[in-house]
Amino acid sequence: QDEYKPEKALSEEDLKNAVSVHHALASKATDYEKKPNVLKLKTADWRVLLFQAQSQEEMQTWINKINCVAAVFSAPPFPAAIGSQKKFSRPLLPATTTKLSQDEQLKSHETKLKQISTELAEHRSYPPDKKLKGKEVDDYKLKDHYLEFE
Repeated sequence: QDEYKPEKALSEEDLKNAVSVHHALASKATDYEKKPNVLKLKTADWRVLLFQAQSQEEMQTWINKINCVAAVFSAPPFPAAIGSQKKFSRPLLPATTTKLSQDEQLKSHETKLKQISTELAEHRSYPPDKKLKGKEVDDYKLKDHYLEFE
């Protein structure tokens, strides 16, 4: 909330409160109507942060810059853990910078988008039985939410 001063060193408190944008997604907060020009940042651990910009143009600039940095610098995800249960597990999202060039990273994102889109369509074509409750339905919803976000 304080004015940023580039000559002032970052405090331990500043570093503790820093938000990593690896594997994050910024978008207009369409479901938030209390203030104008609000953007939503959803982090890799699915936290949601809201930020208000001075104008529509500034908000769009922030969205574009955050998404660009997230896309360019996020290393590809590790495969999800494998277990004997059918329970869905999200892939691990490394906080490291990618070793890929921008062109390779773009191709990687395009491939991942096609893969996730196919997986989401397949997932939605087999919804859980309406008679089921509990873990199976929760697992279905968790996977659906993850695939939609990705």
